Amino acid sequence: MLIAMLSWLLAIPLLGLTTGLRAFTPMAVLCWFAYQGYLPVDDTWAAWTGRLAVAIGFTVLAVGEMIVDKMPRTPNRISAAPLMARLILGGLIGSIAATAMDGPGLEGVLLGVLGAALGAFAGFMIRRDMVQRIGCPDWYVALAEDLFALVCAGFAMHVVTN
Repeated sequence: MLIAMLSWLLAIPLLGLTTGLRAFTPMAVLCWFAYQGYLPVDDTWAAWTGRLAVAIGFTVLAVGEMIVDKMPRTPNRISAAPLMARLILGGLIGSIAATAMDGPGLEGVLLGVLGAALGAFAGFMIRRDMVQRIGCPDWYVALAEDLFALVCAGFAMHVVTN
């Protein structure tokens, strides 16, 4: 019981946090877990995440986001539209993870949205400060952020599926 609760309180906010960093990366990772049969969403409303086309689609979106993120005219993740997209996707991924762990979807939505808000604002500030303090080009820090988001999303999905 304790392990299940800790998994719930760790995995869903971490998926939300990574959604705040990279909106589509955690969803792509989740879809690949579902497609490979590791995420138990069959016979639920979230079964669509287990389709190959959906996994490929979110992967293309994630790679595209990683590329566009390095361009100088890309808006900040905390501007209205990018932030709203992150919050919506954070809630969606939280609800899907909650469904897979046989928990209440509303709690998953709330944990995912809170994680996404934290990830968006903290990620923005940390990235900005690292670029200023280190004095390196922004895209170096952005690459590290890409890798961090991918690893954390994979870890969170490992927790959800075990």
